[in-house]
Amino acid sequence: MAKIDDFAPFPVKDQLPGVEYCVSSSPNWPEGIVQGFQHYIVMLGTTVIIPSILVPLMGGGDVQKAEVINTVLFVSGINTLLQSLFGSRLPVVIGASYAYVIPALYITFSYRFTYYLHPHVRFEETMRAIQGALIIASISHMVMGFFGLWRILVRFLTPLSAAPLVILTGVGLVVLAFPQLARCVEIGLPALIILIILSQYLPHLFKCKRSICEQFAVLFTVAIVWAYAEILTAAGAYNKRPDSTQLSCRTDRSGLISASPWVRIPYPLQWGRPSFHASDAFAMIAASYVAIVEVLINIPAHILGSLIAASRFGSATHIPPSVLSRGIGWQGIGVLLNGLFGTATVKIQGCLD
Repeated sequence: MAKIDDFAPFPVKDQLPGVEYCVSSSPNWPEGIVQGFQHYIVMLGTTVIIPSILVPLMGGGDVQKAEVINTVLFVSGINTLLQSLFGSRLPVVIGASYAYVIPALYITFSYRFTYYLHPHVRFEETMRAIQGALIIASISHMVMGFFGLWRILVRFLTPLSAAPLVILTGVGLVVLAFPQLARCVEIGLPALIILIILSQYLPHLFKCKRSICEQFAVLFTVAIVWAYAEILTAAGAYNKRPDSTQLSCRTDRSGLISASPWVRIPYPLQWGRPSFHASDAFAMIAASYVAIVEVLINIPAHILGSLIAASRFGSATHIPPSVLSRGIGWQGIGVLLNGLFGTATVKIQGCLD
């Protein structure tokens, strides 16, 4: 009997239609750069939203918010390189996880920080506590991955157990997405409609080249909708609207551009020495296990995939448990880097488009 190569690509009849590149091929440099920038735009939403939620509650202002977003993007790039070169080695990019927001809020609202009256001091002390909790949580990640514990557990993960989790993940993200759209429905709804038309209907109506109509649909949508929002802002459409509407709809109210320096390179322990508290660490460890499950069943751009989906869409074999375990271990190193640099949140993997 011939030996079966577990790492051989799927036969042609088993490959998914409409997938132009597999894990062993890549687009040319110009197309790859544009696709990478598009995925950066896709991931930028959660990258900005999570610090925008946490930093003001921690006592930080626009300057601190811009610095945290800068740090998150910088560490995200490092973690993406590490995961692609040494971790799962699949075409994945690092995406934000809401699993760590709840323990971060728990730490932020801790009673011990009410004694700090100066907002900047309170921000730094809260950030140090979150850093300490992330550093402790990273140890559990690395133990689960590098010591092979997750390799044992993943053998019991079947399609029957994963399918309900995928459904719940998608339904849960609807609760997060549509309230954001409803905050400025006159911009959010046209953006959703334009994206659907460009990616789903226009290619079939005009038989245009797929790489233009589908692969770059997000870039076209962002450009069109941003120009539309800029016109509404310049025309004064929101001048007499409530402050909450102006904050969500105007293009000149984020405060991030004016607060951001032209060049800033984050560095470890930039907020000071991390502080360690048992209650904070246990809350963050619990969130880390939720993030591990997200890595296995989450979907790209939070709707369709993680490691398993990246392998399937890349026409590769089913991921061996050892590769999944190694990916979890390197994700633990990523959590450690987030704790050292001070991102106030953690990034997990999402598939490349």
